[in-house]
Amino acid sequence: MSNAVHFEIEGDVAVIIIDNPPINAGSLDVRHGVLEAIERLGSDAALSAAIIIGGGKTFIAGADLKEFGAPLQDPQLPAVIAAIEACPKPMIAALHGAALGGGYELALGCDARVAVAGTLVGLPEVTLGIIPGAGGTQRLPRLVGLPAAIRMICAGERIEARAALKLGMIDTVVEGDLREGAIAFARQLAGQKTPIRARAVPACDPAELEAASQQALKVGRNRPAVRAAIEAIRNTAHLGMDEGLAIERASFQTLRLSSEARALRHLFFAERDSAKHPALKGVAPLAIARIGVIGAGTMGAGIAISALDAGYQVRLIEREEPALARGLAYIAEYYAGRIAAKKLDAEAATERQARLSGSTDWAVLGDVDLVIEAVFEDIDVKKEVFARLDAVACQGAILASNTSYLDLDAIAHATSRPEDVVGLHFFSPAHVMKLLEVVRGAASSPLALATALEVGKRLRKLPILSANAFGFIGNRIYSAYRRQCEFMIEEGAYPEQVDAALESFGFAMGPFAVADMSGLDIAWRMRKAQAATRDPHARYVQIPDTLCEAGRFGRKTGAGYYRYEPGAKGKTVDPVVLGVIDAASASKGLSRRAIAAEEIQRRALLSMVNEAALLLAEGVCERASDIDLVLINGYGFPRWEGGPVFWARERGLAALKSDLDELEHLSGAGFMRSNPEVLFPREA
Repeated sequence: MSNAVHFEIEGDVAVIIIDNPPINAGSLDVRHGVLEAIERLGSDAALSAAIIIGGGKTFIAGADLKEFGAPLQDPQLPAVIAAIEACPKPMIAALHGAALGGGYELALGCDARVAVAGTLVGLPEVTLGIIPGAGGTQRLPRLVGLPAAIRMICAGERIEARAALKLGMIDTVVEGDLREGAIAFARQLAGQKTPIRARAVPACDPAELEAASQQALKVGRNRPAVRAAIEAIRNTAHLGMDEGLAIERASFQTLRLSSEARALRHLFFAERDSAKHPALKGVAPLAIARIGVIGAGTMGAGIAISALDAGYQVRLIEREEPALARGLAYIAEYYAGRIAAKKLDAEAATERQARLSGSTDWAVLGDVDLVIEAVFEDIDVKKEVFARLDAVACQGAILASNTSYLDLDAIAHATSRPEDVVGLHFFSPAHVMKLLEVVRGAASSPLALATALEVGKRLRKLPILSANAFGFIGNRIYSAYRRQCEFMIEEGAYPEQVDAALESFGFAMGPFAVADMSGLDIAWRMRKAQAATRDPHARYVQIPDTLCEAGRFGRKTGAGYYRYEPGAKGKTVDPVVLGVIDAASASKGLSRRAIAAEEIQRRALLSMVNEAALLLAEGVCERASDIDLVLINGYGFPRWEGGPVFWARERGLAALKSDLDELEHLSGAGFMRSNPEVLFPREA
C-alpha cells in the first residue's frame, strides 16, 4: 500500500484514508494507493462497503499541479474513478475541509457523498486554464442540471456543504463525527451500488441553457477553457457517458499543455510562494484587535470597511466633522447596498458597523494596536500626521502609511520609533482590490513586518513585500509602462489607438483611460515634485503636463485624454487632444508615423519587463514572481498572460535581449537598460 493511503477496517466497512499533507493533493502516490485499496476491498469477502476520507484538515483539495507540465503518469485519475465504479461494493466519499477539482471528481465517482458542515466542494479547474478532466463535466450535470453545471464549472464556484446538499452535489451533511457518520451511511446502502453514470441528465429549457452559456462566456471573457467547459457539459445532453468522458479528457489534455494554463499555474505557485519570507521565519506577529484609520475619504473608508469585514474594531479619524460624517455615511451606504444585494444579512451588517466609531479627537487612538494613515499624498502632510501620531499612539503600536509613491523612511523619521513604521499600500477601492503592498522601511522591525503581513492576510488581501523605493513595485513599473506609452503618442500613435491595442492584449483598461479615471493631476503633482532632480537630458513628454495646465484632469473635470459629455456613457475622442499631441510632436521635429498594435503591445510590455529586472537587481522585491502578482492583482494585467515576468520568460532570453536593444534605441536619452538575466531562474 502507498505511504499516502492507509487502509483500516471497522467491522464490515473499509476505511481508506488519504494521507498526503498538507492538502492531500491527488498525486501519483495517492492514485496508486487508492487503486490498491479498491483491489483489497473487492477481494475481501468480509467487507460490504468502503469510505474514502481525508487525513488531517481536508479531503483532497485538488490535483498535484506540479504534474501538469509533463506527461501524466499512470494510473491517472479517470482510471481510479473507473475502478471505483467497477468495484462491486459501494464506496462513499466522506468530505471535510475541501473537495475541489480532482478531489471532487473522485467523490463524484463514488456511490455517495457525505460531508460535514463547512466543507467546500467544487470544480475550479477553469480558473487554471483547463477543464475538469476526470468526469466532472459529465457527472455534475447529472446531479444539478446543465445550466447550473455551466455556471458552477465556468465560474470555478466553491460551494459550502449545506448549499451543496440543497443542489444535490452531496447526499447528506453529517452531524457529529464524519468517520462514524460515513460508515453508518455506507451500511444503509446495504451493498447497493448507486453510480452517477446510471442517472439521466435532467431535461432543461433550451433557452435557459443558452442563456447560461452566454453568461458564462461573458463573465469568463470567452477564454478557451470556458468555451471548452461549456462544450463538454452540453455534450452530456446527447452523448453517452463513455463518449462524453473521452471528449472531456482529450480537451483537458490539450488545455493543460497550453501557454494559458502554464501562465495560470505559474500564478498559483507564485501566490503560494509569496507568503514565504525566510527572514521573518519564527517571528510571531502581534495580536491585533483595534485598528485606527486616519482619513475618511474614499481610500480611508475603504480600508475601514476591509478591517470591519475582517472582524477588527475600527476607529476612523478626520480633521473636521463634515468630512468624518461623509466617511461614516459612505460606510453605512456600502453596507446598506450589501444587504439590498443579498450579499450580507442585516444582522451581520449591524454587527460590523457596531465595531466602527468615528472621531476628530486623536486621543481615541491611544489604545489601538495598528494605525493606518490614508491622507493626502504629500510628504509634508504625512510627516505632520506621523509626528502627531507619535505623540498619541501607545508604545508598541504599528504605524502604517498608505503612501503609494513617497519615501517611507522620511515619513518614519518624523517619529521617535521608525522601527514600528511600515507601508501598507492599498489599491482603490480598498475594500475590493486584492493587492496590498507591504513596504519595508530601512528601520522597520521584523515584528512590524510580520504583523503587517498577517493583518493583510486577515483582510483577505494578497500582501506582497517591497523595499522602500520610489513607487515600490507596482507604481514604479506602471510609471515606466505609462512613460513608454507617452513616447508612442509623441511618435505617431494617439491615445485611443494605444488603449485599444493594450485592451486587445487583455488589459482591463488602456493607460490613458486609466489616467483619466484616476485623475491626471495625481501624476502631474508627482512629476512637479521630481522636476528638480530629473535628468535634463532625459527624454520627457510634455503632453500630459499641457493637458493638466489646461485644467483637463480626466473624468472628474469632464476632459482629459478623452472628453466625457454630461449624461453620456463612456468617453469620446477629443480633437483638441489630437491637436495638442500633433503640436508636441512638431515642436520636437518628430515626423509622426503609424504605429501598429503589435508594436504598441510589445513596447509597453517590454518597458514593464525592463523595469522589473531593474527592481530585482536593486532588491526592491524578493522574487520575480511577486512582480507578476502585483501587476495582475493591482494593475489589470491579464491573468492568462501570467504577468510581465512570465511573458518575458516565454519569449526567451536571447529574443528578450534583442527586444530590449530596440526599446533602448526607441526610448532615447535617460532610458536605463536592465540585464534581463535576473528574470530567469538559475539552473540548479
